[in-house]
Amino acid sequence: MQYRKYCICFFLFIFFCLSTFSQSKINNFLKPSDTLNKPRRNAVVITEATLAGITLIGLNELWYNDYPRSKFHVLNDNEEWLQIDKFGHVFTSYQLGRFGANILNWSGVDKKEQLIYGGTLGFVFLTTIEVLDGFSEEWGFSWGDIAANAVGTGLYISQELLWEEQRIALKYSFHQTKYASMNPEKLGDSFSEQVLKDYNGQTYWLSANIHSFFKEAKLPKWLNVAVGYGAEGMLYGIENSDNELIEDSDRVRQYYLSLDIDLTKIKTNSHLLRSILDVLNVFKVPFPTIEFNKNRVAFHLFYY
Repeated sequence: MQYRKYCICFFLFIFFCLSTFSQSKINNFLKPSDTLNKPRRNAVVITEATLAGITLIGLNELWYNDYPRSKFHVLNDNEEWLQIDKFGHVFTSYQLGRFGANILNWSGVDKKEQLIYGGTLGFVFLTTIEVLDGFSEEWGFSWGDIAANAVGTGLYISQELLWEEQRIALKYSFHQTKYASMNPEKLGDSFSEQVLKDYNGQTYWLSANIHSFFKEAKLPKWLNVAVGYGAEGMLYGIENSDNELIEDSDRVRQYYLSLDIDLTKIKTNSHLLRSILDVLNVFKVPFPTIEFNKNRVAFHLFYY
């Protein structure tokens, strides 16, 4: 399945969170409840169910109706896009699970239920979309996507069980590339489309908080070290043979080493600001970065 559908759902979720926080000027409203607050919990459940229903109906009407239906079938797309799309699934499942658990924490739900009903939000929601893919001739049910969704969910829940905090966060960054103009139908015409569709410009990061692992280190508590994965030279999922502008040999995996900021570690007494920083923490902060690939080692003053 094209990963951009998942991206659309995720960024709509981010927009909803930001809109909610920006409209509320009452700091106490955003403060997590110490005990179970049933009105908050009910509001969370109803809101999530409503948003999920609207999103699925919207996808069905605006996306799947444009393509022929089929019997349920499985598609092996594990070799496509140098697995960038799979990293996208891991990222989305992780972040949706993180938001799901945090929202339940705000309503005072205990830790166990936060992980069961919130931490699994990404896996459940994305698996539902995967089933819809299975009934579309254009795509198909992908076990690789399911595995990637499970990895993202597992990364969040396992850290909460082991450390009761997210010492290693999954983050995202994007830059425009020359490849989108070579195949705008697949990779996007406008910037907003390219953010979701151009896998050449997407980088996924594992960002580890140094202080969480080395308590005695005299370093800022918000300082992270990050390793990233990206790729370029891709006009199509598997090969570029039908396009003379680029050769398959130009498809390159890229590995990155950089610093980052854990925005959730920045001290503030404002629950509004804390909530906004928590949402923005999905993005990698630009820093000097070293890139490694099969052709070269390169230094970027500010990579994003």
